[in-house]
Amino acid sequence: MLLSLIVGSLVVMGSPGPSTISVTAVGAAFGLQRSVGYLSGRIAGTIAVLLAAATGVVALLLAVPRLTPVLLAASAVYILYLAYRIATAPPPSKPDAAAAAPSFAGGVLLAVANPKAYVAIAAVFAGSPLEPALKTLVLAVMIVLIHLVWLLAGAAFSRIFHDSLWSRRVNIAFAAALVATTAYAVL
Repeated sequence: MLLSLIVGSLVVMGSPGPSTISVTAVGAAFGLQRSVGYLSGRIAGTIAVLLAAATGVVALLLAVPRLTPVLLAASAVYILYLAYRIATAPPPSKPDAAAAAPSFAGGVLLAVANPKAYVAIAAVFAGSPLEPALKTLVLAVMIVLIHLVWLLAGAAFSRIFHDSLWSRRVNIAFAAALVATTAYAVL
């Protein structure tokens, strides 16, 4: 049962989506060290979504019909802003102090406004017969590991693409992937 929960969380929560693509893109655009604040915010926000799903708050929020469009609009605005920041980030070899990496607060905001997070976490949580406290603990650990792996993958790109032209291409590709995966998750 525990293995099923771990595998299920890897497949559902670890698949490409707004959260994982954004962490990878930030890692590629800003490097590992400058992305830690954003990563921490993503993890904290996603664990908050997990706790909301575990305690039934998600079910209550989804029962309020006027709240869902507000959450989706806030998510869309922030994702477009983040995509712009990623697309216009300077090459990692030429850090620009004026181009600050996305913040802890930005990571939290995207996590709690990410529609895929609620659906994925609720599905994985509800699909396991384990005790709720154990499910919550295992999924919290998986959230940390999944986000960390995606950030390390993105940071590996930052080390590879120090050329200005390639860096711009990669950043634009990640920004486009972020917008596309979010649109897919919403639709």
